[in-house]
Amino acid sequence: MSMDQMQVLLVEDEPAQREVLAYNLEAEGYVVRQACDGEEAMMLIDEAAPDLIILDWMMPLLSGIEVCRRIKTRTETRDIPVIMLSARSEEVDAVRGLDTGADDYVVKPYNLRELMARVRTQMRRARPAASGTVLDFEDISLNSETHRVLRGGQEVKLGPTEYRLLVTFMEKPGRVFSRDQLLDLVWGRDIYVDTRTVDVHIARLRKVLTANSGADPIRTVRGTGYSLG
Repeated sequence: MSMDQMQVLLVEDEPAQREVLAYNLEAEGYVVRQACDGEEAMMLIDEAAPDLIILDWMMPLLSGIEVCRRIKTRTETRDIPVIMLSARSEEVDAVRGLDTGADDYVVKPYNLRELMARVRTQMRRARPAASGTVLDFEDISLNSETHRVLRGGQEVKLGPTEYRLLVTFMEKPGRVFSRDQLLDLVWGRDIYVDTRTVDVHIARLRKVLTANSGADPIRTVRGTGYSLG
């Protein structure tokens, strides 16, 4: 999909901030739809699912955290990347936002250039296997169009990051990826993430894939990284 077809839903109750953000997103080539509260946001999402949602934490009628929870618990919208904006800088709030399913968390006042870089990264992540093909490895099957993953015929429920990791591995089974390579491919080069984060998400992916007593398909290559098979 070309950049001018990519749609961003901007949910922000402060008109001045919404205007500045919309201007900058449109300058990047995105189609921007705007909502001033959580209820309007849900209505617009029901009308047409966007490619990415920028969501303010504190809003009237329906909080950003509740909007995020609803988006991430619905099958048809759970894979839409969500960047949460908040004046809250406490770590516990960031964790709560991410636990609700947000893909990124930006504290106000934010640097516009950094925010735009994060938007670009999330857009890349949203389309890891855009061809809509089915990828297979041993008894694992991944449909990149429906985002369904099966192992031994049983559906496997993965979080967005674990799903992107599995796509990366399944596109090139047997290839050994270093942690830095996985950070670039899954998280994006524009954002700093500690390499230990890779280990955490690999562990989560392994746990889900082996939940029904299946063999662990991910190989740890000591001193190098990880591979599928």
